[in-house]
Amino acid sequence: VQLQASGGGLVQAGGSLRLSCTASRRTASNNGMSWFRQAPGKEREFVATISWNGGSTVYLDSVKGRFTISRDNNQSTVNLQMNSLKPEDTAVYYCAVARRSYGSRSPADYAYWGQGTLVTVSS
Repeated sequence: VQLQASGGGLVQAGGSLRLSCTASRRTASNNGMSWFRQAPGKEREFVATISWNGGSTVYLDSVKGRFTISRDNNQSTVNLQMNSLKPEDTAVYYCAVARRSYGSRSPADYAYWGQGTLVTVSS
């Protein structure tokens, strides 16, 4: 499975961005999908996950109420709507396909990763 992420860019604090990630095969529709991020000099951090059918979502505490993860299995895509962005959200964002029907906070539980898309939030 190959993943192609897009939608990153430069935005002012308080602004919004929508990230999208498309999987090359519909196999991913049976798996949990997630977004992680990695800021310069920091470890990769879990952001949000959505179960295979979209019925369950989990978020990093600092993004709750601002970010929304969704998926469209017909299009093999997972999206991350990011509102009220803050400078501390600046990072490279990665989408990932879990080994199971649901995701987790651990990068080790993911079989496939996208190439990353850079989000920069200016103050």
